[in-house]
Amino acid sequence: MVYLESVDRSLHQARLEKKNVAGSKTTSYLWIKSMLKSGLFAAAHDEPAPDQSISTDVGPTKIVEDLVVNDLEFLMPLMRKFPKCYWIWNYRLWLLEQSKSLLSSKDSYLIWQRELSLVGKMLSLDSRNFHGWGYRRTVVAALESFSINDTSSDKNTTEQEFDYTTKMIESNLSNFSAWHRRSKLILRLLHERHADQAERRRFLDKGYWWSSKVYTQKAEMRLELELIKNALWADPESKDQSLWFYHQYLVSAFDPARNRHSIAPNLTLLERKEYIERQIEDLREMLDGAESCKWIYQRLIELCLVYRSSIGSWPIVKDLVRTWISELIKLDPMRKGRWLDLSPKLES
Repeated sequence: MVYLESVDRSLHQARLEKKNVAGSKTTSYLWIKSMLKSGLFAAAHDEPAPDQSISTDVGPTKIVEDLVVNDLEFLMPLMRKFPKCYWIWNYRLWLLEQSKSLLSSKDSYLIWQRELSLVGKMLSLDSRNFHGWGYRRTVVAALESFSINDTSSDKNTTEQEFDYTTKMIESNLSNFSAWHRRSKLILRLLHERHADQAERRRFLDKGYWWSSKVYTQKAEMRLELELIKNALWADPESKDQSLWFYHQYLVSAFDPARNRHSIAPNLTLLERKEYIERQIEDLREMLDGAESCKWIYQRLIELCLVYRSSIGSWPIVKDLVRTWISELIKLDPMRKGRWLDLSPKLES
């Protein structure tokens, strides 16, 4: 009885404080403080459970689970109102961590799994919220740490997350967080598939996609170089850096000095030559009508320099590089010194 009375008092105190802070912008900070002071989890975890012969519905585990679930629900309207408040996200994670340390693995896993579904819905409403993307990464990592396997799915977490980035990118090409997440998943995905060099190259630019178990050929699936090419062509004059950063990540495979962590780090000399020449051709075609986009000039120059350093000669467009540098200086005068430093490299 002492145990239940202690919990009842703590619950009553928490409800009162919840009413006081629910309309405030500092809700998350005050609510964390009130929860820590109220000692709800301590009351539920440290005190002995009631006699099971008296009641089977109330016990430390059930109370902790209810506290976590109810508070997660309480935070939802606050997160919709203040989606970029650090403390709300931090407190939500704190609640989930309590479930991990105080509940059974099975019960805690179910709570974390529901959270992954919920954060997916939240990102569908605000797909570029970097708080949400960081939170999703944490939730996925926590789910992977559990020993319980989801036998209802034929895909592992990496495959599912990679597919999720594809979905989010297709709904919004300017989703920097989705492109960044994709770049961090690719190497892990290839490692888990035990991909050899040929498979890595197919992943980069051929028409082969496969599940974790069965190889399939799907022409309608967009490949990495084709995906980013189509995204860039959608609005070549866009100042959206996320697309160009991802393109830079992909073409790093062609540079021996930077390809250690690329999709295909062991391309042959001939393969690198063919890739770079194709990229230069595509970018020159994109430049027609998009002369005000500095990123095209910058990438063209970078690819020409990579060609020179890795192949040992200049591409046939060498005479255009000085013109591209001049245009780049006009478009980006604040970095004039950086672009002028490229000129001496053309003499080698």
